[in-house]
Amino acid sequence: MDFARVIIDWYSHHKRDLPWRHTSDPYVIWLSEIIMQQTRVDQGTPYFNRFAEKYPTVADFASAEEDDILKMWQGLGYYSRGRNMHYTARMVMEEYGGYFPSDYNSLLKLKGIGEYTAAAISSFSTNEARAVVDGNVFRLLARYFGIDIPINTGKGKKVFTDIANQLIDKKQAGIYNQAAMEFGSQVCKPKNPHCPLCPLRPGCTACLSSRINVLPVKIKTQKVRERYFNYIIAIKNDCILMNKRGPNDIWENLYELPLFETDNSIEVGSLTAQENFVDAFGPRVHIKSVVGPVKHILSHQRLYATFIELEEYQEQLTLPNYWKYVRIQDLERLAQPKLIFHFFKNFVKLIK
Repeated sequence: MDFARVIIDWYSHHKRDLPWRHTSDPYVIWLSEIIMQQTRVDQGTPYFNRFAEKYPTVADFASAEEDDILKMWQGLGYYSRGRNMHYTARMVMEEYGGYFPSDYNSLLKLKGIGEYTAAAISSFSTNEARAVVDGNVFRLLARYFGIDIPINTGKGKKVFTDIANQLIDKKQAGIYNQAAMEFGSQVCKPKNPHCPLCPLRPGCTACLSSRINVLPVKIKTQKVRERYFNYIIAIKNDCILMNKRGPNDIWENLYELPLFETDNSIEVGSLTAQENFVDAFGPRVHIKSVVGPVKHILSHQRLYATFIELEEYQEQLTLPNYWKYVRIQDLERLAQPKLIFHFFKNFVKLIK
């Protein structure tokens, strides 16, 4: 069976009409590829449309403020993608004269672009014969060829990439890559794949050997970390105290409430007696309300957030310099993690 011909033929009849499939501009393709990482198409498409409209060229993106990009990114998660994109856009302006590169090797030099993204941009924009191997393609190849090598190992990555490069139709590299990704997404799905209607079924090893549910193989490699966040709501004169997160942790440069992180769940009375809390808000505080804990799951972390609203407090002189009061009406202008954004959607209605 001609694997490439079958999926290209399927793609020509069943492909979705997605906005980034109507261009060969490497900048626009880059926008779509980064936005769609770790994101469903239906969720990411409105973000792509907004970014493409507000920043139609790489020069527009490079000249934007990081806070504006992060605000537009709000809700997508993995905020380092937005920061890396801003860095890359400026790098393209400085080192490539504003022309977004389209060849694989040059793309690999840009921040936030790995082998998968470089292959996608180069093949979609210039038809460079580089196979794109994403989760959909891993799954499709593992099932069709019956490969049980774990896909998240160095050996597995090499084996699958070599096979994908052997299969690619060099005359239609971009179309082939999009077809393989689309086929994996729409037919060879993780759960309940459409095997009865699959045109590859006669040659599919997993289907013939009843191994659809066990392929591909993936090794669990990272333990989930549990964290306990205690957020403080402190309001004065229609302003609320906010904290801008620093580097080397989740949500870099995003805004949240003043945070006291503890090793375990802690009673509010015990928290307010801690030295660092007293240093910030004084020895006597009155609690107005407590919400939580609210569970929030990230890729490798599980957060338990408790929101503690202060009714009375004595602000001390030792407040961290990254805390600042913000007018409540201006909160919507700040880029916030999803956890904080959703909390404020309800809370601000109560205090207005």
